[in-house]
Amino acid sequence: MSEPQTESVQEVVIKYFGGETRTAQILDKEEPYPEGKLIVSRTDTKGVITHANQAFVEMSGYSQEELIGQNHNILRHPDMPAAAFADLWDTLKTGNKWHGYVKNLRKDGGYYWVKATVIPNVRNGSVVGYTSVRRKPSLRKIAESEALYLTMK
Repeated sequence: MSEPQTESVQEVVIKYFGGETRTAQILDKEEPYPEGKLIVSRTDTKGVITHANQAFVEMSGYSQEELIGQNHNILRHPDMPAAAFADLWDTLKTGNKWHGYVKNLRKDGGYYWVKATVIPNVRNGSVVGYTSVRRKPSLRKIAESEALYLTMK
């Protein structure tokens, strides 16, 4: 009889743009993206979550109450290079939408991949926040993104 496999938990310090850090528990456990679902969230101009749909709540592992009011970087996986988020913010600040592939960190330390589109929410000529819509990425794009992100770390 074989021994049950135990999941290896790694404690990692995640560094954010601007100098903030936090310690997170990381598991090498992927949560598959649910078929036919869109993950949707809205943030203010600083990236603080103001809306999270049910698919977002379920995939993140956080409750609605835990997500609202938190910075979206609560989902930042340490495998994601800072340059990817610098590109996101630089693109949004020009008023354009951003597309990319993102590895997100779940509350339980696992992860999930998304194909993300983020658009500025404009009211009366001013950006008042951002909407992010995430879809299921292809396995090929995940593999390409993983390879690229390794070169950027």
